[in-house]
Amino acid sequence: MGTTSDRVRIGVVGVGSISVRGILPHLTQDDVQDRLEVTAVCDPVPGRAQAASEKFNVPHAYETYEALLEDGHVDAVSIASPIGLHYEQGKLAIENGIHAHFNKTMTTTVDEADDLIESAARKGVKLVASPGEMLRPIHQEIRRLIDAGAIGTLTWAATGSAFGRYHENESVRHGDDPLSNINPAWYFRKPGGGPLYDMTVYGLHTMTGILGPAKRVTAFSGVRLKEREFRGEMLPCDMDDNTFILVDFSKSFFGFVYGAAAGSVVRGRLAIHGTAGTIEGNLLNGKPIDAPDGALPHVVGPHREIQESHVYEDIMQLVDWIREDKSTIVTAEHARHVIEIFHAGYRSAQTGKAQELRTTF
Repeated sequence: MGTTSDRVRIGVVGVGSISVRGILPHLTQDDVQDRLEVTAVCDPVPGRAQAASEKFNVPHAYETYEALLEDGHVDAVSIASPIGLHYEQGKLAIENGIHAHFNKTMTTTVDEADDLIESAARKGVKLVASPGEMLRPIHQEIRRLIDAGAIGTLTWAATGSAFGRYHENESVRHGDDPLSNINPAWYFRKPGGGPLYDMTVYGLHTMTGILGPAKRVTAFSGVRLKEREFRGEMLPCDMDDNTFILVDFSKSFFGFVYGAAAGSVVRGRLAIHGTAGTIEGNLLNGKPIDAPDGALPHVVGPHREIQESHVYEDIMQLVDWIREDKSTIVTAEHARHVIEIFHAGYRSAQTGKAQELRTTF
């Protein structure tokens, strides 16, 4: 694929909430058809891939991922299945020479992330791992302000998210057809469930993107809600939903990172405190920071109105990289460092010991 006139053939793996609300609506807009074509979808739920194929005019639908790869209709995949499946599915894509975009989070362990990165390098496969939070102009400007001393000497930072009832209440959960009766049970189960991999990942990508990599962590973690009600059914919950991590960036500068069952301590996704003030969300000492809010490079025209536009942006980073050999800051190495912080946090909570981190980006 050498010239910019070639269209990247994309397969969407998993027709769940993020695909129905975001990925497929974005990638089937007229304004991107000169650069890409969604050629295949797959999902193990009977009838779901076929329904998506009909709704979004995708030529090939599969119930198994292996069948999608074997048929040879794709150059790249966007992996939008439950997080616990991402590593195995990424590995299969790489083995087949298929480029991959991972919806957050790429893997659940740092060793899995190592394996994907090393395998992709050997095979010449390109990997983009959401979320590309440092593409946002507001985050680039915050990093510039901090480097320029806008809040003095940094003292501590905080980021985190809470599950609440967000997933149970999404628009695609309560209907009667395969594209609107999508069960959220996996979000609460091992492996890959819980608020860290699903939600805190955004703020931690931003925190580390602005402040740089961390050195070690210590944490408490456990399951606070043992079950959740969904459409009259009780869903068992065995994945930690209440995790609180202290992060050491070195030189006595610390971060607080949480994924909670409910509740928050940060307005917006990130607060950074210093001796001369605070940046919280898009505010510097309470006043708005001058940056085009949410202005992602590919999110123009109809894409501004479609949900999950940041995911579309990350997929387009991969498309540009394949077509024009334009590399991206949305790297698997950054994703691996965030994954290591989560993974080491769980390990610290189990062992009662601080954990040294070995990755950087």
